[in-house]
Amino acid sequence: MKISVAYISKLARLSVSEKEAEAFSAQLQGILSYMEKLNELDTKDVEPTSHVVSLSNVMRDDIQRASISREDALANAPDRTDKFYRVPRIIE
Repeated sequence: MKISVAYISKLARLSVSEKEAEAFSAQLQGILSYMEKLNELDTKDVEPTSHVVSLSNVMRDDIQRASISREDALANAPDRTDKFYRVPRIIE
């Protein structure tokens, strides 16, 4: 399969010099020929996987505990009311 670097660069809206186009063309051709080699492999007995290595999430136990007090939470707020943070108005 022949790759047109000019077409790809046009799609990507990139300007590519003639020298770069020749280099990219050779690299893309190498990639495609490698992919063709992979297509020759017999994979009918290979089970589909989402990950090569089995993964598992490590999570801590969900333990209920006391929360921070309102006063402590608002202590460093630059602007606040009695119970809430005050922020600049963003809707006119």
